[in-house]
Amino acid sequence: MVFKGFRFGMLLQVAVGPVCLFIFQTAASSGFASAETGVLGVAIVDALFISAAILGIGALISRYPKAEKFLKYFGAAVLSIFGISTIAAVFGVSLVPSLDFFQEQSTGDVFIKALLLTLSSPLTILFWAGVFSSKISEENMLRRDMYFFGLGAVLSTLFFLTSVSVLGSLVSSLLDPYLLNVLNVVVGFVLIGFGIKTALKSS
Repeated sequence: MVFKGFRFGMLLQVAVGPVCLFIFQTAASSGFASAETGVLGVAIVDALFISAAILGIGALISRYPKAEKFLKYFGAAVLSIFGISTIAAVFGVSLVPSLDFFQEQSTGDVFIKALLLTLSSPLTILFWAGVFSSKISEENMLRRDMYFFGLGAVLSTLFFLTSVSVLGSLVSSLLDPYLLNVLNVVVGFVLIGFGIKTALKSS
């Protein structure tokens, strides 16, 4: 069951999102070790989301449209703020100091930023609730099996994002300051794009 969860999780990783971009950017600008603290933060939140889905919190959220709408706009706001802050930092403007990706980051900063970015998609709980509902009906999955499946999915996150960290740290030697600025601007606009997409997504 762990392998099934890992395989399913790896399929999900194909859809590159803001967290993946953040880990790559961090590895390129601050090194592999810093990026790995971010990977740990992402894995922790993923584990919490999956556990919440198994415990039925996803079903609870879906019963209250206002709560679901609040979470959607909260996630959109976080992504947009991160994006705007990233672009502004390239030009030496510090809108939200603690969120400036361009500045040299401590491992603690990276960990917190990774947590916030991953938490910006709280409706992921609903996705996992749907996944486990289908698995229960298709494979008669027990609660113990759900946890093992979820463990496999979290391991896939650790594996994939660690690979991204390695790639980012290798690419860092090829990036001069100008290209690093360009990377930050691109990532900033992508994050804003994800924020707008999240806000406009129908419930």
